[in-house]
Amino acid sequence: MTKLYGKTAIVTGTSRPGGIGTAVCRTLAQEGANVFYTHLYDYDKTENPGDADKNWPDLFAEELRSYGIKAAHMEVDLTDPTSPARLLEACRSALGLPTILVNNATYSVAADFRQLNASLIDAHCAMNIRGTFMLSAEFARMLEVELADRQVLCGGRIINLTSGQGKGPMPGNLAYAATKGAVSTFTECLSAELAPLHITVNAVDPGPTDTGWMSEEVKKALLPGFPMGRIGLPEDVSRLIAFLASDDSQWITGQIIHSRGGF
Repeated sequence: MTKLYGKTAIVTGTSRPGGIGTAVCRTLAQEGANVFYTHLYDYDKTENPGDADKNWPDLFAEELRSYGIKAAHMEVDLTDPTSPARLLEACRSALGLPTILVNNATYSVAADFRQLNASLIDAHCAMNIRGTFMLSAEFARMLEVELADRQVLCGGRIINLTSGQGKGPMPGNLAYAATKGAVSTFTECLSAELAPLHITVNAVDPGPTDTGWMSEEVKKALLPGFPMGRIGLPEDVSRLIAFLASDDSQWITGQIIHSRGGF
């Protein structure tokens, strides 16, 4: 499995052993890519206290290196406007020029119309919209300059994560669904701008995925909606992302791909 041999990827939002970001990093590493991933302990300590572990990122880096690739990581708050430049420079210093960006980091707090307030809206927008948009733009600008200087035909991959908000209403998740809808629109528009640079931009909707948050009750309720007879796993979406990161996907851009097992 060496489709990504020699390439360097950034994967944001890799803080938990059972998360999608972790599965993506592992699959990219198995395909030969060097991996730089981000995490944010303070967010997980609040939202995922059972999985919050300051030592885990170092342990995971050792696992990734066992696949024969280079791995590095940093703690970063992507709502900080200075974070995209700092993240890209840290990756270049540690592993070299990244040509793959997976925008997996997200902010999600359930809220219906009774609970919705300005601070919740601002928090969702700061991460899901501004954080994703600015990191993608900085990444593309970096590739345009760097590869032009090297007289190399520019090329790269941006892969965003959405949540199937276009498939139907998501009551109780107003701010989250709306900001993820913005990511889908951004994906389509940015893909047209970056196509002349041979940078593809796609988004993936993994559907309901068991990353450790599902209780047995939730699984029982969701299972009838999966005609393939099982709940989605992080590895399901990580395989698709690895394909989109590879040269095999060079003719695919501007797409919102629903990888949901028929859900």
